[in-house]
Amino acid sequence: MIAGKKDLQVTALAGILIAILAIPIVNNLGVPPILKSFGSIGISIALFVLTIAGFLVLNFLGRWLAILHQITKFVIVGGVNTFLDFAVLNFLIASSGVAAGFGFSFFKGISFLVAGTNSYFWNKYWTFESKTKKELEFIQFIVISAIGLFINVGVASFIVNNIGAPGTISPALWANIGALTAVAVSLIWNFLGYKFIVFRK
Repeated sequence: MIAGKKDLQVTALAGILIAILAIPIVNNLGVPPILKSFGSIGISIALFVLTIAGFLVLNFLGRWLAILHQITKFVIVGGVNTFLDFAVLNFLIASSGVAAGFGFSFFKGISFLVAGTNSYFWNKYWTFESKTKKELEFIQFIVISAIGLFINVGVASFIVNNIGAPGTISPALWANIGALTAVAVSLIWNFLGYKFIVFRK
């Protein structure tokens, strides 16, 4: 399946959102030394370009595997949601100075819920192109997302609070590593749940 004009426009919008949402994350964590010459704006521009390029490459590969087109859109939406999740999380960490313990778990729950609400609309209308108004669709979405929330917060909290940051890694960076690992685990659950339960045609 080849991307249409709408898919390219939505991907460009997603790339812009990712670029904007990356700024508070980079500002809280600091620019890694290897990327100092880019700065936070350069990193944002690179993320925008990578979003578009990634979509085009995966969409091209989708010609031979039809489901890859849908997975590509899900990954793009997941990218927006991840950056929204991380932007809210890093804003709360930077505002409060709390990067571990119950405060971190609470902040992670808030950031995940904000990203999850955003996820519903992007996935319903773009990824899975659901036109039907199923009576229980939003409730199913909440249930699948709630399980995803427990998986996401549980994995992140275990890594941050039980494993703890190695000596050379800052608590803020370790909090983001924990959050990123949690995203990877919950991403699989969410795709399967949304595709085969919530937005099943």
